[in-house]
Amino acid sequence: MNEENYPSVHVLTVFRGFPSDHLAYHITPYRFETQKGDVHKVHHIRQMHRQKVGKGEHYHYVILTQEQRYFHLVFDTNTLIWRLVQEVDEMLFFNE
Repeated sequence: MNEENYPSVHVLTVFRGFPSDHLAYHITPYRFETQKGDVHKVHHIRQMHRQKVGKGEHYHYVILTQEQRYFHLVFDTNTLIWRLVQEVDEMLFFNE
């Protein structure tokens, strides 16, 4: 994933150290800031999956913010960088 197509973002994250009912995911994003300075607080994680990439993994998250906007974020374990893939339209979920 390159910086030009997928800009890096600052993400306030919790890494789960042990199994817990309070943290459903091993890596949980709570808030992120774009390079333009926009700050978004995560209201709900809509989807999450892992993808093997080289020796590491990409953790993909589709999150709903408190402003009711959806974003696709990726955490790269090779570089330890979060990237913004895109803002996602709610219509893509087909009313699941």
